[in-house]
Amino acid sequence: MDTTVPATDVQRVLPRDEWVRTLPQTIVASCVLLLDAEDRMLLLRYADGQPAAGLWGLPGGMLDHGEDPVGAARRELHEETGISLEGDLRFIGYDHRADVLGTGPVLDFYFHGGRLAPGQTVRHSGEHDQDGLFALSDLESTPLTTPLPALTALHRAALTGTVVCLREGLSP
Repeated sequence: MDTTVPATDVQRVLPRDEWVRTLPQTIVASCVLLLDAEDRMLLLRYADGQPAAGLWGLPGGMLDHGEDPVGAARRELHEETGISLEGDLRFIGYDHRADVLGTGPVLDFYFHGGRLAPGQTVRHSGEHDQDGLFALSDLESTPLTTPLPALTALHRAALTGTVVCLREGLSP
């Protein structure tokens, strides 16, 4: 005689597709660090009407559906500057930010795209109204989208062939 009693306090296991919808959503973006012969970084200034208007940042943006971080970095760089890179992009770091402008968590991937050719022209997209080459020392009073400690760490990673892991723009 079977005397087992069905358990009444067992949680129901969700089907995978329902379970996946319960997971936290994170925005993923990719940025490219380009240097000139003097180790200055290419930065773009966001134009009026943009959420970050007046701030300077690296070329980059959010991944499209199904896009990988390297592909997004190449696409965003081309869309925002007109520059198409040959060869590999080297991964130099990531930054996890818990909440960006109330949209929730963002994971930024950073790639080193190498050196700009002398006299390289930059074509602006509608998102940006200026570009410039900046030494780290030029950035102390520059309004930035990426905190200066993060740009400093990424610059060092690009020059030394290392990778940096950031949290909220800072080394943990």
